[in-house]
Amino acid sequence: MGVTAITALRPLERSRLYEDLGERLGQFVGESRMAPGDRFPPERELARRLRVSRTSVRQAMVVLQAQGFVDVRHGEGIFLRRTRGFGESLPKLIERRRRLPEVLEAREALEVKLAELAAGRRTKEDLTAMHGALRTMEKEIKSRGLGTEGDAAFHHAIASAARNQVLLHLIDAMAEAIQETRVESLSEPGRPPRSLEAHRRILNAIEAGSG
Repeated sequence: MGVTAITALRPLERSRLYEDLGERLGQFVGESRMAPGDRFPPERELARRLRVSRTSVRQAMVVLQAQGFVDVRHGEGIFLRRTRGFGESLPKLIERRRRLPEVLEAREALEVKLAELAAGRRTKEDLTAMHGALRTMEKEIKSRGLGTEGDAAFHHAIASAARNQVLLHLIDAMAEAIQETRVESLSEPGRPPRSLEAHRRILNAIEAGSG
């Protein structure tokens, strides 16, 4: 690691911590000439050099993963996915995370209603899409991924099957915020397989027409 990259990881001032953390990580990516596929230093090392908590680093990485900038692979590390715009929107996104509990409440309410409607309106094509989404989620989890792609596809298939354009537009409008709650939730240890099983139960209920 070059001198400039190490400089990018100099200790942070406590003021504007999250803003500086996003800016510093973006600077580090550029100065160390990281390319997509490169691995970041371990979380503990990043936290030590920045003199912030591992929780702060983890929170930043969760947001960056939700935006498609990094890929967090359990047991392997954190990998860069793309560099364009890295860190530029992080302060705004982290500020928005303070409202995530409300987003989660809204998401849960919408998804319950969508599943209820889908149970009475789904077609064979809808069910095929749902089954395919869960197969994708299962493959992701077996490959040590979080299953976010399959999870998103599953809920989108349910929303489509509900045949309610107003609710579908609401879900689409909340897409970025919902993705953040999805990544954060599935980042919890042991959560992906439990979520997959819960989704299978939902699919069984929709397939049976019981909502």
